[in-house]
Amino acid sequence: MNNSVKEKIKGGLVVSCQALSNEPLHSSFIMSKMALAAVQSGAVGIRANTTKDIKAIEEQVDVPIIGIFKNEYEGSEVFITPTYKEVKEICESGAQIVAMDATTRLRPHGEKLDEIIKTVRKEFPNILLMADTSSLEDVKYADALGFDFIGTTLYGYTEATTGKNISDNQFAYLKEVLKSTTTPIIAEGKIDTPGKAREVLALGCYSVVVGGAITRPQEITKRFINEMKKDYLGKS
Repeated sequence: MNNSVKEKIKGGLVVSCQALSNEPLHSSFIMSKMALAAVQSGAVGIRANTTKDIKAIEEQVDVPIIGIFKNEYEGSEVFITPTYKEVKEICESGAQIVAMDATTRLRPHGEKLDEIIKTVRKEFPNILLMADTSSLEDVKYADALGFDFIGTTLYGYTEATTGKNISDNQFAYLKEVLKSTTTPIIAEGKIDTPGKAREVLALGCYSVVVGGAITRPQEITKRFINEMKKDYLGKS
């Protein structure tokens, strides 16, 4: 099963279908239709947040799902599938791949990532694990823990990497990540054009996740408005 799931997403586009509670499209029904539209257009996998959304998406598509559970805890910056409680829920949801924060930051309740991994491997041996990382240090940490995939998900989104973009300097950071490990790399984070998606695969990434540029109309609209304002100001 594991190899089959891996092969299904290799070299392809995984579309992240997520909407937070404060967003207009927050709805498991809407996310399931977003996923269906993505798969009908060629997506090889879906990344989804919460058990409810995952189950709704499973009713619409038959592709691997990377499941996460975003939850915030006081005293910790880790929020992507942060504790074993959320990890277990996603493992039981039907998702074939579970992604979790694999940074070296303090986890809620003082939980240890290595202990979470050991427990998952024992209780859910068929589940593949994806590490959401933000730095080369995180990549090495995740590699040592034996993750099946390593993602660049959090690069540019942590305090230490704020403002950074995976495509800066012709993907210099991503090239360093690829050199640092033999674990399959899933490129994710601020990949907002088809050209960037093509480039990360050409560099050697296993697959690519794109979210906001496809499934978040607020972000897409802002990009248009910001560009139009530049043009308008230039003529005034």
